[in-house]
Amino acid sequence: VQLQAYGGGLVQRGGSLRLSCTASGFNFDYYAIGWFRQAPEKEREGVSCTPNSGGTAYYVDSVKGRFTVSRDNAKKSVYLQLTSLKPEDTAVYYCAARRYYDCSFDRDWYEYWGQGTLVTVSS
Repeated sequence: VQLQAYGGGLVQRGGSLRLSCTASGFNFDYYAIGWFRQAPEKEREGVSCTPNSGGTAYYVDSVKGRFTVSRDNAKKSVYLQLTSLKPEDTAVYYCAARRYYDCSFDRDWYEYWGQGTLVTVSS
């Protein structure tokens, strides 16, 4: 079982990035996916999540209107489009998976985690 998150990088304030999370070793169609981030000296927080069907997604208030999650079950991938980035969005971003139809912002709820990808937003 493997989740691989990638696509991070250094971007200026107001810029955009697209993060990808690719899965292998499990039936991706049955898994809800969450995106989390952890800034230095802060706890890991839920940013967005998508149910296994790709239905209604959820976002934490701080990213609503700026981040968009999508998934392509045929490619076993989930994407997080980050726009209008702010320095406070700087963090390591992780994807996580759990076999369930709906998703959660509870980091303890997830079964599998990717290794994280660093997003740095300069001012």
